[in-house]
Amino acid sequence: MQDNKGGYSSPHIHHVYEAPSDEEERLGSLFNQLDLDGDGRIDVNDLSEGLKKLNVPQVPGYAEMLIQRADINKSNDLSFAEFVNYVQEHEKKLLLVFHTLDANSDGRVDERELRTSFKRLGIHIDDVEAKRLLKRMDKDGTLDISFDEWRDYLLFHPSANLHDIILYWRHATNLDVGEDLSIPDDFSLEEWLSGKWWRHLVAGGVAGMVSRTCTAPLDRLKVFLQVHGGKQFQGLASCFKYMLKEGGSKSLWRGNGINVLKIAPESALKFAAYEQAKRIIMQFGGSKDRELTIYERFVAGSFAGGFSQTVIYPLEVLKTRLALRKTGQYKSIIDAGKKIYKQEGFRSFYRGYIPNLLGIIPYAGIDLAIYETLKKTYMQHHTENTNPSVFVITACGAFSSSCGQVASYPLALVRTKLQAQVITPGVVHDQPVTMSGLFRHIFTNEGVVGLYRGITPNFMKVAPAVSISYVVYEKCRQALGVSMT
Repeated sequence: MQDNKGGYSSPHIHHVYEAPSDEEERLGSLFNQLDLDGDGRIDVNDLSEGLKKLNVPQVPGYAEMLIQRADINKSNDLSFAEFVNYVQEHEKKLLLVFHTLDANSDGRVDERELRTSFKRLGIHIDDVEAKRLLKRMDKDGTLDISFDEWRDYLLFHPSANLHDIILYWRHATNLDVGEDLSIPDDFSLEEWLSGKWWRHLVAGGVAGMVSRTCTAPLDRLKVFLQVHGGKQFQGLASCFKYMLKEGGSKSLWRGNGINVLKIAPESALKFAAYEQAKRIIMQFGGSKDRELTIYERFVAGSFAGGFSQTVIYPLEVLKTRLALRKTGQYKSIIDAGKKIYKQEGFRSFYRGYIPNLLGIIPYAGIDLAIYETLKKTYMQHHTENTNPSVFVITACGAFSSSCGQVASYPLALVRTKLQAQVITPGVVHDQPVTMSGLFRHIFTNEGVVGLYRGITPNFMKVAPAVSISYVVYEKCRQALGVSMT
């Protein structure tokens, strides 16, 4: 609000800090709305349920964190005095941040001021996102916000730091659809401090295990067509009949055991490498308190995918060999590893490693770029929605993943064929044993179609994998007490 001299004045701010009796009356009313059981104290359950009734946006773990920060006597709940003390101190911090945003000191923050302020912190937001953020707080439809609106929206956010606030606005969780997703999830500072991040990872891991197990027959069908398609099998039906005839219905899940077992180490390594890569990028970028750009996320994600694949790659080779094995060939995963090592040596556990590593870059880049583009396009045409629905997010993820697979599939096919080759010293093989030689051989004999053999069952499993993964993830996160934000 502008006074007669053009300076900054706000009746509300004056009201908050210079009229204690009215202030206590206002906070008393708010306290009573949150004190659901009427015992004169606010605990975590009171706060969580009370904020829901007030339609205040929440993030998992924030209610617990707010109680911890405001609880002076460490009783795990808040008295009226503790509540008043916390709110007044937090409002002062929010007022200072608001002054930082309010560049022209007119008592309101518009889209341009919001973008400029975040840009100074190294956080890029475009016009569409800036408008969406404003609309979340804008109660009077003016497309700018007053301190009242700013304060009401962020009063129960446990941090007044702008970087934490932008992470509060932005958060998404990737679901495992059974492919090598190379961009791990980003977690906010608050989720790190509250310990909710590991619950998201556990829920995602369980969802991935169930999803991969349910779609394992399609995965084995893909591997068979990649290795034997064109000669032994002419289509999906003949390949499927062969697998049933050779090993029965149980054989459809060959190779799934190790495919599930490698989720935990692969996810842990990828997550740790991604976090380390982000820290290095932000250090060289000149600021540790900023948001990574899409290009930086691509670089960090590609590095993380490459690192995790390098460490767990022998498990990938074992998975392929177990999926292709005949009945009675191997007794167990350990038996398969011993026989491969004894007959072919340690180098066989890294056959196909180069095309696998090369495939990460186009897959990660195209997957992330198309996902971000689709999501941004949707939000530009649906400005009334503050967040895309889960259906939109999963649809964007499934489509972008499919596009990434199309670009990297020839490399994946060559990788699988190299993994499947049994290389015995002194034996002449009917196919080349190098990446470039195998590419030329496939293209010469089968053309472009040969480089995409087996992609049909790969596409067939995307929709059920996404659906199963989401349903299981939702059930797991509910059991673990976290929300999909």
